[in-house]
Amino acid sequence: MRVRAIAVACGVLVSPAWGAQQRPPAPAQITPRLDNEQVRVIVATLQPHTPSISRTGHATNRVLIYLDEGAMTREEAGDTTRIEFRRGDVRWRPASGAYTSENVSDSPIRILEVDLKGPPTGPAPTTKLDAVAVDSEHFKVLLENDYVRVLRVHYGPRESSKNHEHVLQRVILYLNDSPVGKTDEVRMGAPRIHVEENPSDQPMDAIAVEVK
Repeated sequence: MRVRAIAVACGVLVSPAWGAQQRPPAPAQITPRLDNEQVRVIVATLQPHTPSISRTGHATNRVLIYLDEGAMTREEAGDTTRIEFRRGDVRWRPASGAYTSENVSDSPIRILEVDLKGPPTGPAPTTKLDAVAVDSEHFKVLLENDYVRVLRVHYGPRESSKNHEHVLQRVILYLNDSPVGKTDEVRMGAPRIHVEENPSDQPMDAIAVEVK
């Protein structure tokens, strides 16, 4: 009250907006992207040099896809790990207890998080037309475990895939603008058999998280 009284006496009007502008940004901004019975997908934007404390930890297993280049630290149970990454890198993060993370880069970084809502329902179905088996030129396995298989999908200009089948639901992240999706667009892909084509003169890149 004394500070306000002095400000008023000096003819200075202190507005609530001024105080709000001085507050530092939140350590992490969460943007929902997709939610269904299998997954919850968000984008977490971490501000630079601002620790983010998770006191209760994370109850679900998740896939992390880094949308920006940078570095961060993660402190858990007294151990600190430094993680460096580039756009499009993928990491598996199992459920965990309390931890503190910090973006140690000098600019904000974004992480796409695919939270799995439950364990696999059973053995993953198979097909002779599996994309990796029949078209390894365009489909590469980045990560695989009992819960997910993560694929990097790349087509050069005017390239087409071989006929292939997707037998699992999958979260698709588009890494650049293309005729089928915009940069950083996220959508759910259903099981299907098809031939995919890139009709443009630019490369087409995506990451697909198949949920087992």
